[in-house]
Amino acid sequence: MSESSNKPPLSLSPGQWSFTRWNTIGQLEALEVHHPLFEATLFMQGAHLTRFIPNNEPDWLWLSPAARFEPGRPIRGGIPVCWPWFGDPARNAPEVRKRVKTPSPHGFARTALWKLEDVRENAHEVEISLSLDANDDFADVWNGHALALLTYSFSVRGCQLALTTTNLRIGPLAFSQALHTYLPTTDITRSRVLGLGYRHYMDTLKDWEYCTQDGPVYFEGETDRIYESGEPLTIVTPSASRKLTAVGSDSTVVWNPGPDKAAKLSDFPGSAWQTMLCVETANAASDYRVLNEGQSHTLGVLIGRG
Repeated sequence: MSESSNKPPLSLSPGQWSFTRWNTIGQLEALEVHHPLFEATLFMQGAHLTRFIPNNEPDWLWLSPAARFEPGRPIRGGIPVCWPWFGDPARNAPEVRKRVKTPSPHGFARTALWKLEDVRENAHEVEISLSLDANDDFADVWNGHALALLTYSFSVRGCQLALTTTNLRIGPLAFSQALHTYLPTTDITRSRVLGLGYRHYMDTLKDWEYCTQDGPVYFEGETDRIYESGEPLTIVTPSASRKLTAVGSDSTVVWNPGPDKAAKLSDFPGSAWQTMLCVETANAASDYRVLNEGQSHTLGVLIGRG
């Protein structure tokens, strides 16, 4: 947690929040934070953050101009929570795959309705915690029982996410996951990711071939790679630089749909691939995690200035 998280909260009850308000956007409930130092929008469906704006800067996150806010529909942009599996179930490790009962990618957390656990506010920070009890209500798509607790910490320095998974079932639980962060750029061809040099990765566009990164990651069309690294990264675009510092992660996904894939995506304008990129803090591929009964694992990322 950031240093200000130890400061006493100004308020805890919904009727007395100073900076946080309920709002309905489209057909979905959201919490909107209007703090003197920053603003944020967090949807209850998917525990999905779509906006973070410190000090009247441009939004640090990318949200599709065609995004739709409807029950059961994933929101395109922001930070989708992929849990308790990431990507195509068939491409997951056998221990993860055997629990999944659907071909749908990226798990059910991003369209499930999460429960508000707490809002803590002070003069420097707002912290919001939401939970998802993945119990028998999800038995048609997943065989497991786990509790996901996601805490967002907003401050003028940046945005921190901590996703803690606790196995509530007897016996081991294997799962994969990702915090699927969409970042904006004014020109994808002049954007790059630093910190992955000499790291091995699987290129999903080349039949999952193992490759080694040579220098910064540049975008020259569709990109979809799973890197074997959880080291701090710097994302440089023509207008900004962001640093992503992960915890509990030894894998990172770098994604951009390119022009052809973009034309096939839902809620995604055909030219939007030129204005965004995804750098995802993950437990993916061989970095999946296994928890015994009662054990927990936290996946987190701090998004700050580069």
